[in-house]
Amino acid sequence: MVPTGSLLLFAGTALLMVLTPGPNMIYLVSRSISQGVRAGLVSLCGVATALAVHMLAASVGLTALLAAVPVAFLALKVAGAAYLLHLAWQAVKPGARSPLEPRALPPDPPARLYRMGFLTCALNPKVALLYLSILPQFVSPRNGSVFAQSIELGATQIAISFTFNLLIALSAAGIAGWFAHKPAWLAAQRWFMASVLGGLALRMMLERRGA
Repeated sequence: MVPTGSLLLFAGTALLMVLTPGPNMIYLVSRSISQGVRAGLVSLCGVATALAVHMLAASVGLTALLAAVPVAFLALKVAGAAYLLHLAWQAVKPGARSPLEPRALPPDPPARLYRMGFLTCALNPKVALLYLSILPQFVSPRNGSVFAQSIELGATQIAISFTFNLLIALSAAGIAGWFAHKPAWLAAQRWFMASVLGGLALRMMLERRGA
């Protein structure tokens, strides 16, 4: 089992990852506004399915990796911190847009909505790197089965992602409209995310890991 403190920290990190600009958020917000809440929910189901695939693949792979190369945690730590810094830069770089700024999309049938939601998430490098470089920071062989811990953390991330994105899909139009009239809040949201992600990257690099 993952210690409560580590689980809460991972949950906070997962929530911040959901809030950062990325294909999943942009697609769901835009689809919900362009085609309605039902279309957003069907797309979200596709996203959730892809998250489950990512989780299972990463859990199996991580278990095998740690059994073969325990020192690989150092490489994963560096990769995770570097990616968090990359996300921080993406949030504040010149021309960056908040995920709450929707794009116009043409209407699609349910099957295509589900498929596009799945592919948008399955091919999203942010999700893959979350599972491959950040999730391992919260797993320790001394806490029991690496596979079980990976599943526990992955299920936590999926629950957080699904819940937050469900709220976004249900209220996308209202949220986007509110932010459209308050551009300063969009900028503040991006800078806040960048600051927190940068802090997490620093903490990840400085934290010592027990054997």
